[in-house]
Amino acid sequence: MGLKENLKIMVVDDMAISRALIAQSLDEIGIKNYTAEADSRAALGKLVANPVHLVISDMNMPGISGLQLLESLRQSRTTQRIGFILITGSPTPEVIKAGHGLGLNNMVRKPFTTVTLRSAIETVVGRL
Repeated sequence: MGLKENLKIMVVDDMAISRALIAQSLDEIGIKNYTAEADSRAALGKLVANPVHLVISDMNMPGISGLQLLESLRQSRTTQRIGFILITGSPTPEVIKAGHGLGLNNMVRKPFTTVTLRSAIETVVGRL
């Protein structure tokens, strides 16, 4: 089995359409082992209980933002090594700096394509 078949991903985005677009791209890439969560707080609890290899998270969400989710993951021993890709429509210098300070692995700008998402994932986990 290759990386595509073994890679476990959680998509975290409060917008159903955004989750669907990310899922469609993952399907096109050939990644099948992913879950999607609309609530960032619920996602955090699930990740602590069952860590994945990679989180693809929206930036702006109610409850806790993508950066706050990243910060929480980095503070827990069981989740601190999870790869993290932030998806945002406005990658401001402040967001980029904060993300890198928290150990962000990669960032994707909205709107994205399957090609750009695949490239971002490969930068974090290796060639698919």
